[in-house]
Amino acid sequence: MLNGIPKIISPELLKILCEMGHGDEIVIGDGNFPAASNAQRLVRCDGHNVPELLDAILQLMPLDTYVESPAMLMATTQGDPTPEIWAVYKDIADKYGDYKFSEIERFAFYERTRSAYAVIATGESALYANIILKKGVIK
Repeated sequence: MLNGIPKIISPELLKILCEMGHGDEIVIGDGNFPAASNAQRLVRCDGHNVPELLDAILQLMPLDTYVESPAMLMATTQGDPTPEIWAVYKDIADKYGDYKFSEIERFAFYERTRSAYAVIATGESALYANIILKKGVIK
C-alpha cells in the first residue's frame, strides 16, 4: 500500500501508468469493448466503471497540453444519441485541467487502440463509454 494512490489503481495499472511516457496513450474500454483482441498490454479492471477509473487516473497522470485534444471518445453511429456518460467524463476532467475532448469514428478508434500503450478493460455498462487518454508531461 502507498499513500496518495487511489485504491482503485491496482499495482499492475500503477506500473503501466509509470512506464508510459509523454504522448503515450491508454484506452479505458467499456464492458462491450474488444479490449483483449486490440491491446498490446491489457489491464483487467472488471467490476469497475469508467468514471471512477478516469478520476483515479487523472489524479496521477496529467493529459497532454501540447495537442488539441488529449481525450478521445468513440463516436456514436447510426443516429444514436450523445451518451450521458460523456458529460460525466468532462466534469471529471475539468477537475484536473482544461482538456478538450474529440470524437473518433468506431473503426478508427479500434485502429488507434492497437497502437495504444495499454488498454483497461472495465465492467462499464454505458454504451460508447470508451475513451483514449494521451499522457502529458509530469512536472
